[in-house]
Amino acid sequence: MRVAPVGLAAVRDEAFQLGCETAALTHGHPSGILSAGFLALLIAEIVAGVSLQGAIRAAKAALIKCANHTEVLRAVEKAEALALSPATTPIPESLGQGWVAEEALAIALYCALVAPNFEEAVVLAVNHSGDSDSTGAIAGNICGALYGADSIPARWIGAVELREEITAVADDLTALVERKLDVDSGLVSKRYPGW
Repeated sequence: MRVAPVGLAAVRDEAFQLGCETAALTHGHPSGILSAGFLALLIAEIVAGVSLQGAIRAAKAALIKCANHTEVLRAVEKAEALALSPATTPIPESLGQGWVAEEALAIALYCALVAPNFEEAVVLAVNHSGDSDSTGAIAGNICGALYGADSIPARWIGAVELREEITAVADDLTALVERKLDVDSGLVSKRYPGW
């Protein structure tokens, strides 16, 4: 759930690998690592203007080139299939509870695919008895990339702790993506010591 910024800052061709490398710092299981790579590339594709379905196709193409990709691919394809005819219950139990990376990714993808906007996707993603903060964060990352910051309900934004700091980091990421901020500049090292 922490890898979405990689998809914003990385070059599209490098997003999958960098997402995997970032996840490998904290995850040892291949499915955790590959789920992160999938999400990073998905975000990179969406911000480049690719549709959600097109971004999923691109991320699946990168995923299947990797060893040990079966669990993640199976979870993604299950989410896609279930989204074609959404269940009457909020989130199909067959997607899991989100306690492992591929399940959290699948639940978030399902929510992004079936909900018509940011708010409904996130509300759907957090209303289950599993790892709802992870599934909500991932769905929010995907839908934020899809619909933009203006799609986030104002009543949610007003209640965010450390809002000014989060906004500053988001603005810096945007400036990086738009090549208005040089990562090697003194400003970046001053704001982010240890970079």
